[in-house]
Amino acid sequence: MGEHDVFLQGRSMMNIRALFTSSCLFVAAIYSPSAQAVMEGSPNTPVASKAEITVLYDAFGKLSEMKKDWGFSALIEYRGKRILFDTGNNTDIFAHNVKAKGIDLTNLDFAVVSHRHGDHTSGLNHLLRVNPNVTIFAPQENFGVFGSALPGAFLKSNKALPVDTRYFGGDPPETLRSGSAWPEGKFTLVAENIEVAPGFHLIILPGLWGVDLEVKEVSLAIDTPDGIVLVVGCGHPRIEAIVKATKAALDRPIHLVMGGLHLLPASNKEIRQIATDLRDSWDVRFIAPDHCTGEQGFAILKEVFGNRYVYAGLGTTLQLGRTVTIKAETEQPEKPEINAADLRSYRRSLAKGPLRALLGRGEDLLARR
Repeated sequence: MGEHDVFLQGRSMMNIRALFTSSCLFVAAIYSPSAQAVMEGSPNTPVASKAEITVLYDAFGKLSEMKKDWGFSALIEYRGKRILFDTGNNTDIFAHNVKAKGIDLTNLDFAVVSHRHGDHTSGLNHLLRVNPNVTIFAPQENFGVFGSALPGAFLKSNKALPVDTRYFGGDPPETLRSGSAWPEGKFTLVAENIEVAPGFHLIILPGLWGVDLEVKEVSLAIDTPDGIVLVVGCGHPRIEAIVKATKAALDRPIHLVMGGLHLLPASNKEIRQIATDLRDSWDVRFIAPDHCTGEQGFAILKEVFGNRYVYAGLGTTLQLGRTVTIKAETEQPEKPEINAADLRSYRRSLAKGPLRALLGRGEDLLARR
C-alpha cells in the first residue's frame, strides 16, 4: 500500500469516527430528560426550557390590561411543570387577568392554595370551571373550607343523657366529615411537609400573626441548582419561621423568597430586623415581595437587599436562574420600580374588603399612615 493510500484510509477512518460520535451525541441528546420533556410538552411551548414565575393577581403593578385587586396568585413554570399558586380575591378579576396574560389553565400539573382566606381562594370558582379535574393541594384543618375529616370520638359521648340529646342518637359515625366550599374540587389536604413532585415540596406551618384565628398555611419550595425558590402566599406563620422550616426540611440554601410576606402588622423597626435577618442570618439571596408585604415593607426590603431586591408587581414574570431577573415585555421595563401610581392603587385595594379585620396589630400601623 502506497503512502497516498495510507493517508486516504486514515482520513476515511477519521470521518467514520466523527460520524459515529455525532450520531451518538444526537441520540443521547434527543433521549435526554430535558429533550423528552420538551417533546412531550405542549406543541406550542417548549415547557422544559421555562424557569419562570408570573404574577397573576396583586394590587400593584405596571399599566396593562390586567386588573389590580387585593389578593395574590402566581403561575410557576419550572422543569416542565406548570403550577398555579393561589387564585386571588375575585373570580371575575382572576379570569380576566388569566386571559389578559394569555395563560392556559387547562394543562396545569397541579394547583396549590396556600391558606383559606378569600383573597387567595376566590378564583377557585374560575379554575374549576375550566379545569375541574386538576389536583389542588391545600392545608388540612379541622372542619376547614376545603373539606376535612375527624374521628367520631371527637364528640366525647355521655351515655347518661337521653338518646334524643345525644349526637347521632348515641351512635356517631367512625369519621366526621365536613363539606367543602368547592365540592367539585379534587383537593388533596396537606397535614405535613411533603414532596408532591420531584424537587417540588410543600411546607406547612400554623399562622398566628395578625390573623382572625389560627390558620394553616402551605408554601411551595422548589429545589433548583441555585438553591430553594420559596413561593409564599401570605406569610401568616411569619416569613422567618417559613424560611427556617424550609431550610431544616430540605437542607439547601434559600435562593429566592417570593410572595406575600405579611409585614403590614409590623413596625418599621420590626420590618428592618426581619429584612436584615433574612439577608444575613438566613442567607436569602434574592427577595421579590408581593401582596401583604406592605409599602413600608417594600421600601425597607429594597434598602436592605439592594440589587438583590426583585420587583414583582402584577403581570411581572420573574426569570429564575443564578441571578433572578425580570422578563422584559412591551408594557414593562426590565428594571421597574414601585412608583406613585403603584402605591395609590395598592392603598385603594388595601382599603377595600374584610382585610382590615384580619390584620390585628396592623390596624394601628394603618391608622398612623
